[in-house]
Amino acid sequence: MTRFARRATIAALGWTALGLVFALPSIAAGGNWWPRLLGSFAQWWSWGLLAPLIVWADRRLPLSDRQLPRRILVHLILSVPVTAAYMYVLAAVTALVGVGPWRAAYDPQTLVNALRGMFLWSWLVYWLILGAWQAHQYYERYLSSELRMERLERRFTEARLNALRMQLDPHFLFNALNTISAQVERDPRMARTMIERLGDLLRRSLDLRDKEEIPLAEELAFLDHYLAIQRIRFGNRLKVDIDVDPAVRYTPVPCLLLQPLVENAIRHGLSPRASGGTILVSVCAIDRLLQISVADDGVGLPAGWSLESSPGIGLSLTRDRILGLYPGVGRLVVRPRTGGGTEASVTLPLVVAMEPEVRDALSA
Repeated sequence: MTRFARRATIAALGWTALGLVFALPSIAAGGNWWPRLLGSFAQWWSWGLLAPLIVWADRRLPLSDRQLPRRILVHLILSVPVTAAYMYVLAAVTALVGVGPWRAAYDPQTLVNALRGMFLWSWLVYWLILGAWQAHQYYERYLSSELRMERLERRFTEARLNALRMQLDPHFLFNALNTISAQVERDPRMARTMIERLGDLLRRSLDLRDKEEIPLAEELAFLDHYLAIQRIRFGNRLKVDIDVDPAVRYTPVPCLLLQPLVENAIRHGLSPRASGGTILVSVCAIDRLLQISVADDGVGLPAGWSLESSPGIGLSLTRDRILGLYPGVGRLVVRPRTGGGTEASVTLPLVVAMEPEVRDALSA
């Protein structure tokens, strides 16, 4: 069914329903109600034939509020001939359904009789139709405006998150290159190995550039590439312990989430200490939330430190991404760790995802 046919069918059903509603008192009164029902149908079907003319005329009038008096004046003038035309359309439809004479469809006396009786009521129906059309127009404009605003807000949020990622990636690259440059003269072979590892890391980063969320397993694989570079640099001075609940390994997390947290722990927690230290990464589900913790046993936070006043880029951008992706649920908290060091705790909504092998088996 075409769009026009669908609209015409809905309109016909609507006018028929109006005719039935207005005929109910006559039907309830008993007697020979069938002609009265057909007469009621004829009245509203006639308006159904003239309503497109009212809509067509209104669409060609200016829409601005300043032109409202002009619109009303035009409709005041137009409503009289349209109501007069309705009288003859009604007479023709009444004759068509078999409850009136065909002569009334062209007899001038039809309009004279209408002026003595139902002309005023019919004129009011014209304004009721116009009012219903205006309400529909207002709703359409309001709904369209709401959809446009929602679309703009979504695009703004996506653009903001992409901008945060673009700021974060160069920050990580700069720090990685800094680490490599420190080894070029001291140990060229180590520097070359680190460059190879960095190449692997960047290739994986490019593969993920269009993804805002990835499975936790992929994020851990990305982190492993980064840690490979740092293990070359620190050797036995860097220990990393990763504890991940198998049930959440494939839940979606923000892309490039763990790396800046681990980098911050190494850079500010372990690097200042000659003996290095240990980083503990743990991920589990608690109360339908995904809890991620990156802790170190390093030098700890400076006195008076807070995430809001910190000049660091990595943590602040990571926090902004979490808040942008999961408003009201996601959060990042950095606090002193019990026993010394620092802990960065991330809370995300938990979306349990099945392992790829299971998902592939079910879809096969």
